[in-house]
Amino acid sequence: MILENPKILVVDDIPANLVAMRKLLKHLNCEVIEANSGNEALGFCVNQDFALILLDVDMPGMDGYEVARWLKEEPATQHIPIIFVTATYEDHEHRLRGYQVGAIDYIQKPVDDVILLSKANIFLDLYNNRRMARRELARSEAMRIASTENEARFRQALIDAPIPVMLLAEDGEVILLSKVWVELTGYGQGDLPRIEEWLKKLYSQEDAEVRQRQIQQQFDKNDSTTFGEYQLMAANGSCLTWIVRSGSLAPLPDGRRLIVTMAADVTDRKRAEEELRLASLVFQNSSEGMTVTDADGTIVSVNPAFTELTGYAAEEVIGKNPRILKSGRHDADFYRAMWEDLNSKGCWQGEIWNRRKDGKLFAEWLSINTIYNDDGSAKRRVALFSDITKRKLDEELIWQQANFDPLTGLSNRRMFHDRLDHQIKESHRAGSSLALMYLDLDEFKTVNDTLGHDMGDILLKQASQRLLSCVRETDTVSRLGGDEFTIIIGELEDFSQVERVAQEIIEKLSEPFVLGHEIAHVSASIGITLYPDDAQEIDTLLKNADQAMYAAKNQGRRRFCYFTPAMQESTLIRMRIANDLRDALASRQFHLHYQPIVELTTGDTHKAEALIRWQHPVHGFIGPDEFIPVAEETGMIVEIGDWVFREAAGRAVHWRAMFHPAFQVSINKSPVQFNSRATIHATWPEYLHSLDLPGESIVVEITEGLLLDANAAINDKLLTYRDAHIQISIDDFGTGYSSLSYLQKFDIDYLKIDRAFVCNLESDPKNRALCTAIIVMAHELGLKVIAEGVETEAQREFLAAAKCDYGQGYLFSKPLPAEEFERWLKSRR
Repeated sequence: MILENPKILVVDDIPANLVAMRKLLKHLNCEVIEANSGNEALGFCVNQDFALILLDVDMPGMDGYEVARWLKEEPATQHIPIIFVTATYEDHEHRLRGYQVGAIDYIQKPVDDVILLSKANIFLDLYNNRRMARRELARSEAMRIASTENEARFRQALIDAPIPVMLLAEDGEVILLSKVWVELTGYGQGDLPRIEEWLKKLYSQEDAEVRQRQIQQQFDKNDSTTFGEYQLMAANGSCLTWIVRSGSLAPLPDGRRLIVTMAADVTDRKRAEEELRLASLVFQNSSEGMTVTDADGTIVSVNPAFTELTGYAAEEVIGKNPRILKSGRHDADFYRAMWEDLNSKGCWQGEIWNRRKDGKLFAEWLSINTIYNDDGSAKRRVALFSDITKRKLDEELIWQQANFDPLTGLSNRRMFHDRLDHQIKESHRAGSSLALMYLDLDEFKTVNDTLGHDMGDILLKQASQRLLSCVRETDTVSRLGGDEFTIIIGELEDFSQVERVAQEIIEKLSEPFVLGHEIAHVSASIGITLYPDDAQEIDTLLKNADQAMYAAKNQGRRRFCYFTPAMQESTLIRMRIANDLRDALASRQFHLHYQPIVELTTGDTHKAEALIRWQHPVHGFIGPDEFIPVAEETGMIVEIGDWVFREAAGRAVHWRAMFHPAFQVSINKSPVQFNSRATIHATWPEYLHSLDLPGESIVVEITEGLLLDANAAINDKLLTYRDAHIQISIDDFGTGYSSLSYLQKFDIDYLKIDRAFVCNLESDPKNRALCTAIIVMAHELGLKVIAEGVETEAQREFLAAAKCDYGQGYLFSKPLPAEEFERWLKSRR
């Protein structure tokens, strides 16, 4: 008997889809019935049997789920296998719902021809075999052979099925496994012949108990179906996710009832779904902003962090281009380079400035990656960004603090070195010259000491602004520290340009500084060196400019001076002197010479000035003018001055006993000694007491400048001498800026008229008038007067007539070693 062709019902509300399915299924030995709605499909099922129903989900009126539910609830149609053909295949919720209403599988639109035909062919074979089996069971015993052959075909169809299939007898024996079942689990029928072993080996204890109950219920109720999703452990240790559906079959010839279990391996899909779920969680909960655009750059999605970082809600930006965030800080070349990387490499990352909705700029670290279509064209661009504004501001602050002076805002020593190095390289490439100026503020210490450091800071700020006003924007003004500044002038076309800048700086800085309610005056000493004429290395250029600056100071300040090779030689000499000074004191290379101070009215000599001399073992005599400034710079003047005091005090003891009980020795004390924190001076009164000498035996000679710069520490030291009755003399009076108030304030004992006024007494009336005025003034204030540099009898006579108290100079004697001075004193008796 020839069976009619099995029928496949195709249900879809879109005619084009029905046509496409009909053309595809014509390759199978079946009849295709088409329904364009759920109601029409149910009408066909009332009086027709189908081998398979290919059912669309999304249809107007009755959707695919309702159709499937109705079919599975009706006994006459519940056996018909249903495969959903739908575009919602990837949606886990929809797929699970389909299996729950009775679907055996899903096929995703657009349909893969091979998959559809393969699955349809299996169910056609199953349908034919099922029909054959039914009819053969009704036939006589003579047809058992044919029945056996059909059963074999049915078994083979199950074994070759493209999905996992198991046949299970009611006594727990596993009758058959499909090849796919064996391949996926790693266990064959011989490995686990009974269902209890399968449940124990592959299922968790909880799932095994659930599955065992389902199987038992199926055998008890017969013809019932079960459905569920389970996690299975394969033989290789991998985890499988199966959607399992079981139904009853005709009994075996021995009468045992059968259950067929078909599974859909959704492991990969579940893993993909989990990855998508995690990706969605990351997308929604990430603290970094995310933007997804299409290939044309149109925003299709943003995450909550995007809104938090930019201020734009999702609905405000979806459908727009990310350029709405554009800050305007990057030029076209920046974006062109970005797109070149995106188009050639598929990715780009870097720092970029964008603008929030409220208009504020922010810095972000941006990474963009491209997702491609199968044909290699761009499908999506995914951008991930984080706000690095604070980090950028912190970096900028750190960089600012590392490279710029916090007080003045000028570049500091580090930045100065970088700028000078860069400028040297530029000048070298261009074959041009540059000038380096080294500037020091004269009298700045006085401002600090008299008005306080706060006022000094204000002055430094104002001085910085004046310096900037004197140079071009391309020039660099730096503060190295304290009151020292440098200026780099590049691209020199004319050296007179440097002199104009230097002179303008001197004039600007000489103008009064208004510091609150106070007015301060300073000036500038500037040293200038040239690249490449003077040097080509940074350290050498800086050293040259420094030497030239000191030369400007030594020439009277408030001027500029160019570096010369002679300065280098002078520096080397000073360095040698500084090195040799360290051993001079210990090696007893110093000696004191004494110059008499003669009482002009009587000719008696009860005073002498102690003057230090250095007899170098290699270089011979080195004058005080050479080594005293170096000793002051190095601070060694403190120890040397203490030695001078103790040596002179010893001579005073001797000469008081030999020549006169009130003999006095004058010693010079440097301002550096007064400003030093060393406490050696505090022991001088004690030392005099140990020698049984009164304080009046020693006179300390100081300069006018010391009084002008006097601070609390200097005042204390002067008071210490006064309390010990050590007398004070102002040396070189008339060349400085002392006022009468200073003379009264510090209780001075002697004024020494500078030799510059004495040498021209015979020829210069103004000098005579000045000397006379000094003498009269001093006497009115109760001070004694000593005239220095007396070399002629006429000078002596004039000074004596003007009632000057003492004279000192070559007319009487040059400075003599102690022994020669004693012989000179004896000769005067």
